[in-house]
Parts: sequence; C-alpha cells; structure tokens
Amino acid sequence: MQHWPGSAPGGSPLPCSLMGERQCAIVSPGPDSEIGEVDKGMGKAEYQTLLYEERDRVAWVTLNRPERLNAFNWQMQVELRDVWRSLRANTDVGAIVLTGSGERAFCAGFDRLEAKVGPEEPETFREQHGFVGSTKYHFNDPGRNIGPKSCDLWKPVIAAVNGIACGGAFYMLGETEFIIAADHAEFFDPHVTMGRPAAFEPIHMMPIMPFGELMRMALMGDHERISAKAAHQMGTVTEVVPLGQLHEAAHWCASRVAALPPTAIEGTVRALWAARTIGSRPALDLAAAYVGLGANEELLSQSQEGQPDFGAGKQTHWRTR
Repeated sequence: MQHWPGSAPGGSPLPCSLMGERQCAIVSPGPDSEIGEVDKGMGKAEYQTLLYEERDRVAWVTLNRPERLNAFNWQMQVELRDVWRSLRANTDVGAIVLTGSGERAFCAGFDRLEAKVGPEEPETFREQHGFVGSTKYHFNDPGRNIGPKSCDLWKPVIAAVNGIACGGAFYMLGETEFIIAADHAEFFDPHVTMGRPAAFEPIHMMPIMPFGELMRMALMGDHERISAKAAHQMGTVTEVVPLGQLHEAAHWCASRVAALPPTAIEGTVRALWAARTIGSRPALDLAAAYVGLGANEELLSQSQEGQPDFGAGKQTHWRTR
C-alpha cells in the first residue's frame, strides 16, 4: 500500500490548514511517483533519502544523505513528512529514534546547492523551496514538513546526534523529546555568516537552550561551535556518550519508553508540550483532560507494565544517570 504525504493513513487528503493551500498542491505525488513506499503490514519503508527500521517497538529513522552531510533536500522533506504521518497510525511503534548516517553529521541543515534557483526555474521547483506568493511573506517553511510535532506526531522522538547539527537541523531537534549526543557532536547556526537572519531554526531551540547561549550561537554564525559537552552542561543535551555507544544509549531509552502504555506516554508528551507552547498556567487547566484520556482503568489493567505490576510490588530494574 502506498501512503503519500498530503494524505491521511486511510488515503483521505489532509486539510490544507495543516500544510498551507499552495503546499497541499505540491506535496501530493501521483500514483506513478517514485517518492517511496510504506508497507505498514511488514513495518518496513523504502525511501531515497531515509533509512527506516523497526525493532522492540522502536522505529529508527535515519537521515541518509551522508555525501551531503545529511542535509535535507525537497525529497527528504517529502519523505520525512510521510514517515511522521505514517507513524501516527502504526500501533507496532511506541517510540522513535532519529539519527543520521555516518560519523560526520546528524544534519547540516537545508541543502543550499539544490535551493539555488533563478527566474528560469520551473514554478513548482520555486514553490518547493519557499519561493511562493506575490511577496516574500508567503513562504513554505520546511519545518512544517520535517518536524515531528509539526506533522502532528505525538509519539516520543529521541534524537541521537552523531556529528554536526547546524541550521535546519534545529527544525527537527527542537521538536524531539530529548537529545543524546556522541561526544564529537557539534552545534552551530551559520545563517548570519551567509547574510541571512537566524530566525526559524533558533526559535525552535529556544525552549531547550538558555537565552544567552542561544543568542550567542545565532550571532556567532560559522565562527563558533558548541561542543557536546557544553550542550550537556547547558541542558540542551541530556546525555553524551562515545560514538560507538550512541545507538545503544538511544535504544535503551526508546525501548523502555515504547514498552509503557501508549496512552500514558502520549498523554504525557501532549501535556508537557502544551506547557511548553502555551505556558504552564493554561496547560494546567488542560492537565485533567490529558489525565482523563490517558489514565484508563481498563487500559491499565491490560498493560504488562501498568497497574497490576505496581500493585503486586514488582520492581522496575532502574539505573541512576
């Protein structure tokens, strides 16, 4: 079964309010497209720019353009939107790990080589890269395609940063639940070096970086990078491990999260993201609704990790971080 971006898992079109009217028209390939196939029955996907794997109820999504430092092009935008939207209905997956191919980079942002356009370029190509509308205020933000929360995915996403993460990488990192980094990872934003204001990308990182550190990164451009150690010290990264242990560390967290009751996990994600987005006081007013939706006695009694184990005094094998 082919499942395209711009359509819900059942095949019905997504409302244009989720994608923008112009975007709706350009991200829904026809039946002869080669953009990728998703076989939900087998839990496998084949893409041109991503690797996808499922194990232990964890989906591994790997940005796979190592020759371009995993920079995202239009094809990757389409495929990321497809995978995020598909995972919403995939009951075999309870958590996701997002990482990059190779040892050099998690993601080097937007592939600027593909984005070099001129007046002679086809209109659809210009639309795909943000050149939309009668003025520059009409803009297709790539973050609406590549960020899991922007694609309405509320299953937890853990980022395993395996190298450079800069610029457009923050569209994704800023929408993950937490970040684990290899000890050689580096974070920076080169926009001002290229003569562009740093706006979308650092705004995504604002909730997980102290303001002074974020402003320094945005203003320094290519002149300074934040090490994994420094990112950990400021709270942006939750754990730093040697590169050879990165996948193991990410899978340890993701597999344990994925084993827990989905409604409890996703309700927690929704509640804390609401607080992050609208503030703690309004989010507290919604907390009872999230608890009511997620804390169901029948679901708890059916869960292997839920209330029966707790009542029986079964202990979780925990570790101290």
